[in-house]
Amino acid sequence: HGGIVGVRGYGGGVIGRYSDLPQEFPAVAEFHTFRVNHPSGWFYTTEKLRQLCDVWDRHGSQLTNLHGSTGDIILLGAPTAELQPCFDDLAGIEFDLGGSGSDMRTPSCCVGPARCEYACIDTLDLLYDLTLTYQDQLHRPMFPYKSKLKIAGCPNDCVASVARSDIAIVGTWRDQIRMDAAEVAAYAAAGLDIQAEVVSLCPTKCMQWDATTATLAIDNAECNRCMHCINVMPKALRPGRERGATLMVGGKAPIVHGALLSWVI
Repeated sequence: HGGIVGVRGYGGGVIGRYSDLPQEFPAVAEFHTFRVNHPSGWFYTTEKLRQLCDVWDRHGSQLTNLHGSTGDIILLGAPTAELQPCFDDLAGIEFDLGGSGSDMRTPSCCVGPARCEYACIDTLDLLYDLTLTYQDQLHRPMFPYKSKLKIAGCPNDCVASVARSDIAIVGTWRDQIRMDAAEVAAYAAAGLDIQAEVVSLCPTKCMQWDATTATLAIDNAECNRCMHCINVMPKALRPGRERGATLMVGGKAPIVHGALLSWVI
């Protein structure tokens, strides 16, 4: 994950891959991998994707993986002699390498306010800011082990930041869930079993449903922002207006032991 081969000035971003049978398969005797930093929310223009593919056509195997487990654009298979020329051409179309090895891995985020009405923070702007702020940590391994950072716009956590990163930033709110009582009643009238599908599944049991009057009550002090009720009744319930982020640390997803969830600091 970096250090065997690389490009000038960087200690990561290129992963050395060598065949154990170079005499039998000389075309893939050297098959190194580029991790290329992705744009916030994985938004691309067609022009940029064409430019990226053109660079890889010139220098590599033409095999790609969009996106790797850390969010990077993965370019699979380049010989050693093409690493620096490929990197130079990537820089020429305004792409940079991501992280590998014992460094800050490439941060990633959900689509946030660009496409999601639940976003409580601007994940796109925050990711861009963090990526530029920590360029040295991203490109030059300086830690005893890798460190991953992911940003989710709301507690639905579509990027699985809590389970997949050492530092998770999750958008949330601290005032009351916004409720439209008429829409709650409309869901009930349309056949939704609010008691069974919403209230009984609340992890903190902070909700009460009165079927006689078709009214829902929420003890917001006991709500842990799981988003279940909002996901089931999006027209009736919305995240609060006083929004910010929760910072969580310690999550990992080791294959042998399973996911270890992060916790709030």
